[in-house]
Amino acid sequence: MSTLTHAVALTVGSSIGKKALVAVTGAVLAGFVLGHMIGNLLIFAGPDAINEYGHLLQTMLHGMGVWVARIGLLACTVVHVVLTVQLTRENRAARPGRYGYDATIQATRSSRTMIFSGLTLLAFIVYHLMHFTLRVGNEYATYKTTLHGEQVHDVYRMVIDGFSWWPASVFYLIAMAMLCSHLSHGVSSMFQTLGLSTPRTMGTFRMVGRAYAALIFGGNAFIVLAVWFKWVH
Repeated sequence: MSTLTHAVALTVGSSIGKKALVAVTGAVLAGFVLGHMIGNLLIFAGPDAINEYGHLLQTMLHGMGVWVARIGLLACTVVHVVLTVQLTRENRAARPGRYGYDATIQATRSSRTMIFSGLTLLAFIVYHLMHFTLRVGNEYATYKTTLHGEQVHDVYRMVIDGFSWWPASVFYLIAMAMLCSHLSHGVSSMFQTLGLSTPRTMGTFRMVGRAYAALIFGGNAFIVLAVWFKWVH
């Protein structure tokens, strides 16, 4: 076994190492969520803006950029979910009986539901990819428009048609609420796990987590509401 492989094995095998990897992968995913939302908000700038953004993503690095990003995000998601499940099991095994009950009382609602919100979000990610990326069960792949004299995918029309179907929109809003709950605790815990939080700043980081979660939920929900009320059409 090489030194690097041995170091990785020791890191993943320890509770501290697992928590650090959960925090780092969580930070990557939280950053992606913000960037993804900002990109989607281009729908309010008009069809050309969001279609140009979508075309840029599809053609970056000769079409390989988007797949590199997808594979990296998928790897982060798998590591984040698997290690979170392992840590949850280890924590429950270490706090049997009334001690586990006491810890549950002291925990916040968001922290108690982290595993459930995380698994729900995983299911949503699979659905979201099938709906908008793989375009399973719809005709979004045929949506084309002209941009600067070039035929590109009509992201603008796809988003509007996608959220015009109320079951998808309702599921999306539910998932965003779960994401908000997950981020509210996860972002603040991330700073603590990485050693950036102290007892004095803990309250501030909790507020940062809640504000970040509210920002993400508000931005994404606003897109759905804009489609419902035909502010964009």
